[in-house]
Amino acid sequence: MEKEEKKVEYLELIYDLIFVYLIGRNNSLLHHVEDGFVSGEIFLTYVLCTLAIIQIWNFTTFYINRYGTNGLRDHIFLFINMYLLYYMADGTRIHWQTHFNRYNVAWGLILLNICLQYFIEFNKCRRKAPWETVQIRRSMIIIFIEAIMVFVSIPVYHITGVAIAALPILFGIVATSLSGRINSLVTVDFAHLTERAMLYVVFTFGEMIIAVSGYFEGEIGFNTIYFSIMGFLIVVGLFLCYGTIYDHLIDREMTTNGTGYMMLHVFIIFALNNITTALEFMREEEVDLMPKTLFLTGSFLLYYIFLFATGRYAKERLRPDKRFWINTAVLIITFVAFMIVFRELMYVNIAITVIYVFIIFIMLHSYWKSMEKE
Repeated sequence: MEKEEKKVEYLELIYDLIFVYLIGRNNSLLHHVEDGFVSGEIFLTYVLCTLAIIQIWNFTTFYINRYGTNGLRDHIFLFINMYLLYYMADGTRIHWQTHFNRYNVAWGLILLNICLQYFIEFNKCRRKAPWETVQIRRSMIIIFIEAIMVFVSIPVYHITGVAIAALPILFGIVATSLSGRINSLVTVDFAHLTERAMLYVVFTFGEMIIAVSGYFEGEIGFNTIYFSIMGFLIVVGLFLCYGTIYDHLIDREMTTNGTGYMMLHVFIIFALNNITTALEFMREEEVDLMPKTLFLTGSFLLYYIFLFATGRYAKERLRPDKRFWINTAVLIITFVAFMIVFRELMYVNIAITVIYVFIIFIMLHSYWKSMEKE
C-alpha cells in the first residue's frame, strides 16, 4: 500500500507569512551601526530574537506534521499564535527593555498554546494510540518547561536587571536534540517536513531579495549596474545551491524522526538572515571594512556548513564522498583567504563572493549528474 501524501495546507502558508514580517524585524536590529559595526549587545539581541522565532516555527511545524488535520481547532490555535507573534515583532527593537514584558508574555503564551495542543493529543492517544504518548509527553514537557522559563525571566529581569532569554532558547534546542530517540517512536512525514522547511527558506530568500533591491538605487552608472548584478547573482547562486540539494539529493521518502534535519535548518535560516544583512553592509560606508568582510565571510561559511550537513539525509547512492568534501574544504579556505586579502577592494570582494557561490553550485550540480549516471 502506498503511503498517503501529507500536503502543505494553505493554513500553513498563511501562518508562515507572519514570519516574513518577523525576519525583517529581526534583521532591522543590525541596521544600527556604532563605531564601525554593530555593538555586541545589539548583535546578541538579534541572535536571540532570531533563534526564538525560528524555534517557535519549528515546534509548530513538528506538531502539524504529526497531528495537524487542517481542522477548525488547528485554525484557531494558529491564528491565536499569529496574533501573539505581532507583539513579539513589536518588541523586537534596539530599546527592547521598554517592551520586555509584552515580548516575553507573548512568547510564553505562544509556547503554552503549542503545549495545549499536545495535551489535547495526549488525551486522545491514551485511548486510541497509547504507544505515541511517550513522544507526546516528552514534547509537551519540553515546551511547557521552556514557557515557564520565559515567564520566570520577567521577574528575574526586574529584580536583578539581567535578561536570561538565552536560557529557555538553549534549553529548547538541547532538550529537542536529546529527544531524537524518543521522537523516533512516532515517525514524521518527511516529505511534508522537508517541504515546510524549504518554504521557510524561500520566504527567507524573499527578504534577501528585498535587501538586494537597495543595490538598484541611485543614478544608473557603472557602480549601480556592477554591484546590482553581483548582488543579484549572489542570491541566485545561494538559491540554486539549496535547490539542487532539495530537489535532487534529499531522500524525501526517508523514515526518520526529522529532528536533526529541522535543527540544521534552524542554522541555515539563521545564516541566510546574516547574509541578508551582510549584503546590506557591503554598500554602507559607515561600516568598517574588516568587520564587514568577516561578517559576510562567516555568514557564507555558516550557511554552507549546515547546508552540506543535510547531506546525511540524501539518497544513499547520492551522498557526497570523501573527494567532494576535500574539494569543498580547499575551496572554503581559498575563499576566506581571498576575502581577507581583498577586503579593501569591494569591486573584487563581491566578485570573489559570486565566483565562490557559483563554483559550489557547479560542484553540487556536477556531482549530482555524475552520480545519477552511475
